Amino acid sequence: MSGSGEFCPRCGETIEREDPVPREGLDSALCDACYLDEYDLVDAPERIQVRVCSQCGAVHRGNRWVDVGAEDYTDIAIEEVSETLSVHVDATDISWQVAPEQVDATTIRMHCQFSGVLRGTPLAEEVLVPVKLSYETCERCGRIAGGSYAGIVQVRAHEREPTPEECERAKELAHDLVAKLEAKGDRDAFVTEATDANGGVDIKLSTNRLGERVARRIVREFGGSYSDYETLVTEDRDGNEVYRVTYAVRLPAYRPGEVIDVDDDEGPVLVESNRGNLKGTRLTTGERYESSYEDGNTPDAERLGWAEDGEEAVLVSVTDEHAIQVLNPNTYETETVARPDFLDPDSETVRVLDTSEGLFVLPENT
Repeated sequence: MSGSGEFCPRCGETIEREDPVPREGLDSALCDACYLDEYDLVDAPERIQVRVCSQCGAVHRGNRWVDVGAEDYTDIAIEEVSETLSVHVDATDISWQVAPEQVDATTIRMHCQFSGVLRGTPLAEEVLVPVKLSYETCERCGRIAGGSYAGIVQVRAHEREPTPEECERAKELAHDLVAKLEAKGDRDAFVTEATDANGGVDIKLSTNRLGERVARRIVREFGGSYSDYETLVTEDRDGNEVYRVTYAVRLPAYRPGEVIDVDDDEGPVLVESNRGNLKGTRLTTGERYESSYEDGNTPDAERLGWAEDGEEAVLVSVTDEHAIQVLNPNTYETETVARPDFLDPDSETVRVLDTSEGLFVLPENT
């Protein structure tokens, strides 16, 4: 190796290079010793602060809060440190590792070890970066704590009160939808409150759009319908009117599994679906029943009982294609009842429902 004819502008020593091609800038003109004295292999901040929501555990990054799903924040601290560390642009063969040290509940020391090659010289450096966890309340949790909501779903039912099971399921549908939106990164979606109300359940939601989606989900599962109306609550900073929207859900009067008399002299109906029009099976014939478009899922009918209350009865005989004889499980007397198509004439027993209008055979799978 021979001198390049250049001199280091800092120390004045002759620079020896294998490649004497001129380099631009004062830094590139320094000899290797002065260059390595001037620049570090790695540049690290003196301290990093991580903002964490004390309620939901979200981390503030950039200009927004992000759900990270962390049980502890060691991994978060490693990520934050990794993003802020910078390695010299000319360094090669870089390798590094980080060893976290939990000092207390809010402080993690990150011991960062680096090695690499700079201007042909192997270098190794260790830096210590303290990470401070700053606990506060994110905007979302602040809105929830303040009872903020823009939409409310009121679940009621025609001619009855929703059952506790229906109310709990309505709440589950709302929380499930919010969970799916949260998983996609939507932090504007949340259930502010879900409470049992007089005659049903009220679910307060963060946005009008979310309220509408919850109302649709409830109707899709239970049947029924919903209507909406707006209420002016305030004005925003720009003077625009801000409305809350109430979605009034009305569940059908009759539920699957209920036996009703639709008053058309063709026998009671076992309700199987009430989405759109009410649909079911005639217990006298086994034929399919569907209410008219005008009646929808709430036709005029008398409640007779529930299929789950059916009892096992001995099939005494098959009288003809329209009738059978069974032993009434309550009176132990032989009665002649209608023979529906779904009856298996070879069965020894059948399930029957004793109603105010008489005894009726039930399908076996109800």
